[in-house]
Amino acid sequence: MSSTTGRLFRVTTFGESHGGGVGVVVDGCPPRLPLIVEEIQRDLDRRRPGQSRLVTQREEADEVEILSGVFEGETLGTPIALLVRNRDARPGAYEDIKDLYRPSHADYTTEAKYGIRDWQGGGRASARETVGRVAAGAVARKLLATVAGIEVLAWVSQVHEIEADVDPSRVSLDDVEASPTRCPSPEHAEAMVSAIEAARRDGDSLGGVVGCVARNVPPGLGEPVFDKLDADLARSVMSLPATKGFELGSGFAGTRLRGSQHNDPFVPGPAGAPETASNRSGGVQGGISNGADIVLRVAFKPTATIARQQLTVDRQNRPATLSTHGRHDPCVLPRAVPVVEAAVLSVLADHWLRQRAVDVLARSGP
Repeated sequence: MSSTTGRLFRVTTFGESHGGGVGVVVDGCPPRLPLIVEEIQRDLDRRRPGQSRLVTQREEADEVEILSGVFEGETLGTPIALLVRNRDARPGAYEDIKDLYRPSHADYTTEAKYGIRDWQGGGRASARETVGRVAAGAVARKLLATVAGIEVLAWVSQVHEIEADVDPSRVSLDDVEASPTRCPSPEHAEAMVSAIEAARRDGDSLGGVVGCVARNVPPGLGEPVFDKLDADLARSVMSLPATKGFELGSGFAGTRLRGSQHNDPFVPGPAGAPETASNRSGGVQGGISNGADIVLRVAFKPTATIARQQLTVDRQNRPATLSTHGRHDPCVLPRAVPVVEAAVLSVLADHWLRQRAVDVLARSGP
């Protein structure tokens, strides 16, 4: 099972949702980067369960422990191991459905692949695996902010049929955190709260879209063929649980335009380098960043675990009905925001390190 991503900034997550704990090993972070546990905890607090009435009420503080790679407040250049222990795991809650395949979960596919699965929750397919990704993203956030002033911010732009028109160039963290929905538009956030609460009362769930912007990304990140920056961003966010779609810049809406309408004209920039007058490319052209904001959107399906009775089969392929009672998100979107940020941050950190290596070689000559 592949649990590692990245070339130079390598992220390996571990743990199951109802096991002893979850975490991550980050290898490749440069030495002497100032890093304290509170900076990692800040991002984990935005992802943790129980933070509002709109999300799962599993009682996990998600307190992170730094096991290695940091000494006296600075990174050592060695692997950084981060652990979050599971405090409120209830594996027994799955005992009565352990032989049933939950619709739209990874139960059947995991067993078909490996011949075995951890039926205590979702195992590695559980959204709890993203604890490690968010912790790694916090390390990447500190690195990118320190060396390049890069900022990554995500928000909820849509829940079910409620869609907010958010300007990626103006949205702020305070705007995002003003509502438990993490939608920066107060009017739409209020409607989203009502929709999510109604779905919970109905024993159902809702999906939606998370928007994300990366600011101050320098031109030159990404590779021109197989490791295009947009391709790696898509790979990273589409590996998140419950994701079903990815768009960069104009996305699918760009297919309705002519080239003359879609192209981003270049104009002289104030820093002696060109910039684009528009940003339908989403900050990436030819797989390489062009210096504009990187703007993307990620679609999340409705939470697969719902309280309504569903048809399924058991491990002997016999018809069965499934009734699930537990602590589950009626909508994953509010907690998905820091997870999307982490996915983007890790990719940008990896490509920034790779570009630094190219710059060194370019300066030294053949």
